[in-house]
Amino acid sequence: MYRAARRSVFACSRWPRNIVQLRAIYPTRQSLTPLRSFIKPSPHNLVDRGGLAGLQSPQLRDDTIYALSTAEGKAGIAVIRISGPLCKSIYHGLCPSKPSLKPRHATIRTLYHPESNESEILDSEALVLFFESPKTVTGDDVLELHVHGGSATVKAVLSAIPKCIADGPIRYAEPGEFTKRAFFNDRLDLAQIEALSETLSAETEQQRRAAVRGSSGSLGRTYEGWRQKLLQARAEMEALIDFSEDQHFDESPRSLLGNVTKQVSQILQSIHVHEDASERSELLRNGIKIALVGPPNVGKSSFMNQVVGREASIVSGESGTTRDIIEANLDIRGYLCTFADTAGFRSSNGTDPADSHGSEGSIGAIEEEGIRRARVKATQSDVIIALASIEAGSLGKPQIRYDLETLKLAADCTERLVVVNKRDAIPEDELRTLLQGFTHEVLGKVRGLESLRPIPISCKEAQDLGSDQIDPGGLRLVIDQLVTSFTSMTSLPTTMQDLHGVTERQRQLLVRCRGHLEKYLESVGCTAFADEGGVMGEIQAVDTDITMAAEHLRYAANYLGRITGRGEVGDVEEILGVIFEKFCVGK
Repeated sequence: MYRAARRSVFACSRWPRNIVQLRAIYPTRQSLTPLRSFIKPSPHNLVDRGGLAGLQSPQLRDDTIYALSTAEGKAGIAVIRISGPLCKSIYHGLCPSKPSLKPRHATIRTLYHPESNESEILDSEALVLFFESPKTVTGDDVLELHVHGGSATVKAVLSAIPKCIADGPIRYAEPGEFTKRAFFNDRLDLAQIEALSETLSAETEQQRRAAVRGSSGSLGRTYEGWRQKLLQARAEMEALIDFSEDQHFDESPRSLLGNVTKQVSQILQSIHVHEDASERSELLRNGIKIALVGPPNVGKSSFMNQVVGREASIVSGESGTTRDIIEANLDIRGYLCTFADTAGFRSSNGTDPADSHGSEGSIGAIEEEGIRRARVKATQSDVIIALASIEAGSLGKPQIRYDLETLKLAADCTERLVVVNKRDAIPEDELRTLLQGFTHEVLGKVRGLESLRPIPISCKEAQDLGSDQIDPGGLRLVIDQLVTSFTSMTSLPTTMQDLHGVTERQRQLLVRCRGHLEKYLESVGCTAFADEGGVMGEIQAVDTDITMAAEHLRYAANYLGRITGRGEVGDVEEILGVIFEKFCVGK
């Protein structure tokens, strides 16, 4: 009751009118002993503002750590980073007769072995930088040694650092330990650390941009703001539970509950926006999946080889050459893409609906399995390219050979293209007429493809390296259309660019948070989030279980705390392990 009264009285923003009487019964904030003094030190004590101070072991707090921050191997310069309370001792050990460093000023120094009495030089011209806590990358003192990048020089300096005379342990850093210290010292939140991890692993321009947008700290501030609102709302509801029988509030319980519900509704709407942004940013991180589908021998493998710039797929005039799915990763104008060349679709009786002499022979078990896998791959893809080709018909008249099932698969995909290969087989005027007929008679009858215009290409012309055409084969037009699709799939409004930093881990926690907020709305009898004007309707339930509603707010706030590492997060070591497992030593 002591803790509940303390939390309810001092977290509530809507005070009872006779607050003077309450102060006579319960101590004031100034007279209360800090809550943390009643709690024994525990690995799960997360009362401090940072939420994780209780997890710092003496080793984390007191050890001075060092590591090579640049890549291993021969280089012009290698940077060795040192962080901890013994940075100054290490400097005087390596530069014994030199004056102390001025913070944030680069200085050239000769580094000596600390046990050689200045007789053994490690590096004759090293640039040394000292950063004084707390305004450093880790929050502790930081010393950086910029030495010559030869392997022997780097090894000599690294081996000399722990031999410096100091009043405490000096050890090599663990992977990600510098960043972990920044987190413990409240220099970064978990959302910023995840963005830093994405920055280090970015391989394409769009991945880099998304990671940079997530490193501003705005996401963490947003989630922490939501958490604080939920905590305040929960405190108000608990105050209603504790004091509703003998105190008078400025607001009626129904009105207070309505205001809290309105706040919950607004947070829910924002969570939906963040979830959608996460799906878009995941496409940038994990890559956009593109499936090539169509009947046999229309040029799927040739098209893929031309796009990826190597012979990823076997090209042959024999039907059914591609039996399994062949994938290749590619950076297309900053977007990471995965192309999948699939088996050619054809009916089990060995005939082609668009070409009576196209496919020969019956379908074997292996080819049938390849078609099944191609069908599954297409349904799992973000973009489908349905290929067709221009072939000679039974009477020698050219016609477009296609597969109706692949066109329907493409129609069911949000982003799709229809590409017609072998445009070089007929003159341009005849090609134009043939494409118009194909658009009207075939695509016009497939729901979802009525307004789609096929793109004619020639993989044969694209192979001509000596061509003087700007776009031989027309493949560049296909790439342009793909980039347009990529942009529509991943872009966000200018005011929401920071949401590109929402990761899959954060999205999953937001989903759980949303679940509890929706259960809160159910518990107070509110079935809709908000009307078109964003204003909540009346609370429907008369006998609302306020205790259960407050618990849902607590759970929701805890899930938001897991995103940033703030608040009552009991499994934070597991969270840190997941995040830091991708970090390298020296970061």
